[in-house]
Amino acid sequence: MASNLKVIFLFLWLLQRGGGNVDVQQKPPIQVALLKEGISIPCKVIFPYMPKYTKFSIFYYWINSLGQNIPICNKSESVPMPSGKENTTATVSFDHRILLENTSSTGTYYCKVKWNDIQKLGKGVFVLARGTGYVQTSYGWEILITLTVLLAALSITATALILWKRKVLCPRRNQINILRQKEETQPPSASPPPPPPVYDCLDLHHVDVYSSLENIANKPSLSPSDKTPKKQMTLEESSDILYENI
Repeated sequence: MASNLKVIFLFLWLLQRGGGNVDVQQKPPIQVALLKEGISIPCKVIFPYMPKYTKFSIFYYWINSLGQNIPICNKSESVPMPSGKENTTATVSFDHRILLENTSSTGTYYCKVKWNDIQKLGKGVFVLARGTGYVQTSYGWEILITLTVLLAALSITATALILWKRKVLCPRRNQINILRQKEETQPPSASPPPPPPVYDCLDLHHVDVYSSLENIANKPSLSPSDKTPKKQMTLEESSDILYENI
């Protein structure tokens, strides 16, 4: 009798140990999906290979942004037990594929597994439904326009610096040009007065000398017969007069 009780308690302990190994996992916790594209709700069931746990029911549902619990579907599963795998742990995936109709399909999707006396609930997967995917934009025109604007700004700045430098370093040239323009615009003035005579800057005795030379040059020419003595005489007289004046 005592031996029979030990066998019964051992069997119940094995059942409790086997029941404690059942679990439901859902990974990854977050998914992003496009509209009109299918998405799989992960549901991985972990259980021991025992007749009691090879048959179970799976329930799929989701909770929307308003907190409403919306069922999707449910189905019964029966996993065949391989020979020689009794009391070992099995891990089987039962993913369910759905189609997102609109962006309001965003929410958390759950998988719940129920045995006769045990039920396990997964942690859920948050699914973000998007209207459009990533569109690769072309930045060719934007880069070209940016470079053009930058080059134009640099050209204008360089021109302004050159003009400013010329204005600072060459003020005299600008003044000369202004004066030249003023002179060109003014009417022609009267002719300048004639220069003073050459003799004005000479002393009085120098003027007498030049006057004597001029008188000699203005005397009438002599005849050929009287040319030689009169010429000598004139030169002597002019020499005396020149020495006297000096």
